[in-house]
Amino acid sequence: MNAPANTALFTPSWHAELELAYALDGATTRPVLRRHQGPLRVQKHLHAEGPQVCQHIIVHPPGGIAGGDRLDLSARVGEGAWAQLTSPGAAKWYRAAGPAFQTLALNVEAGATLEWLPQETIVFSGAQAELATRIELIGDARLFYWDMVALGRPAAGERFAEGHFQAQLDIRRDGQLLWHERQRIEGADGLLDSPIGLAGQPVFATLIVTGEIDPELLERCRERPCAGRGDLTPLPGLLVARCLAPEALHARAWLIDLWRLLRPALLGREALLPRIWST
Repeated sequence: MNAPANTALFTPSWHAELELAYALDGATTRPVLRRHQGPLRVQKHLHAEGPQVCQHIIVHPPGGIAGGDRLDLSARVGEGAWAQLTSPGAAKWYRAAGPAFQTLALNVEAGATLEWLPQETIVFSGAQAELATRIELIGDARLFYWDMVALGRPAAGERFAEGHFQAQLDIRRDGQLLWHERQRIEGADGLLDSPIGLAGQPVFATLIVTGEIDPELLERCRERPCAGRGDLTPLPGLLVARCLAPEALHARAWLIDLWRLLRPALLGREALLPRIWST
């Protein structure tokens, strides 16, 4: 008599993990840990701006995230090091019968800088996407962070009619909470069209950078055109920018414009676009 098959062996979901760490070696930031399990990797590190800034491109070879998938990513930037993490293209969350998950843990030690600059996240109608991000800053660590989310596929005329998108973001410095937000948007939610929600715009984006901004630079940032609706809010030790847009390309262009203005002022380096963004 044949034993019943173990269906767990045939589960199509994937669990992927990526653990990264960076350290300053003389005047050069180098990757000192690259551990992966499953389909989540980084390409060869680059020093396009010189030795101080180490750039890594995070790759998810399947190209999309389906129900039951789980992505766990962590990165630690050691004292005095500078890491810039980005992606080669949009992350896609597909329609699914169950939820898929992503956890992101970023730790930035004293004197270090982390730029988290992924391309957009596209959440298909019917997807069940649940994301959690935790960022720990130590001492005078610096952070430049953004994310862009497209609900549905605006270019294909697809509205976010089913499923849900859930996200949590916590940023702490020396254990003290600097920023906390939670959001959950259901398919066909009234917030999609409400003037106090997304106001009919399928794309929303957030930029957060540490530091204090002077009024003149803040005004210059506010003058940058946004094909939708965008504004900036200075907070103690943080600057937060928000954008609503009809397409991800518009939100991305606005964030890059702000990055070009803010990076020299708050991080002390001119903005050099990663080549992967142009391919």
